Amino acid sequence: MKKLSYFLAAFIFVACGAHQTTSPTLDEVFASRRSIRAYEAGKTISEAEVRELLTATQNAPSWANMQPSKYYVAIGEEKRQAVLEMIGGNKERVINAPILIVSTFETGKSGFFRGSPVDATGDLWGAYDNGLSNAYLILKARAMGFDTLIMGMRYADQLRTLFDIPEEETILAVIALGYRAQEPNTPVHRPLDEIAKFY
Repeated sequence: MKKLSYFLAAFIFVACGAHQTTSPTLDEVFASRRSIRAYEAGKTISEAEVRELLTATQNAPSWANMQPSKYYVAIGEEKRQAVLEMIGGNKERVINAPILIVSTFETGKSGFFRGSPVDATGDLWGAYDNGLSNAYLILKARAMGFDTLIMGMRYADQLRTLFDIPEEETILAVIALGYRAQEPNTPVHRPLDEIAKFY
């Protein structure tokens, strides 16, 4: 009876394991994430998947937990086409990306106490927090099998009108989300001793 129990337990373990997919490790995500400038045409990403992705950004740290980052998602074709006209020379690079996300942060929150900046950095802390949030976004995207490109070239005034973005939000970037059309080259990184000093 005991042998039968062991056999059943092993069978269940193998059978269940056969249907599980393994998630990439963080190091694998770091190694495979690239800024992608050519996307596979005809592939889609669901709203549920984008929601999962943006939920991950809420785990990013921010000044005093102010959470200043906001996202405006062009998932419908009309809005996506409109955003493509507002990103300058990047349009042709991301024309096949099914999702375009506008990243903003609320000014006067991170780096402020009772309405006044705590140091000379001021609203740069909001940009810093938005960058952290965007880092979570692109890493989570890669873990989910997607690819991204963060674009600083954008017409902020037009984007503000298109999405009715409040004036108290600074528009920082547009992020393309899709599937890479080809494997990108691995960039050369500076030696660690050029960017870090140990004392």
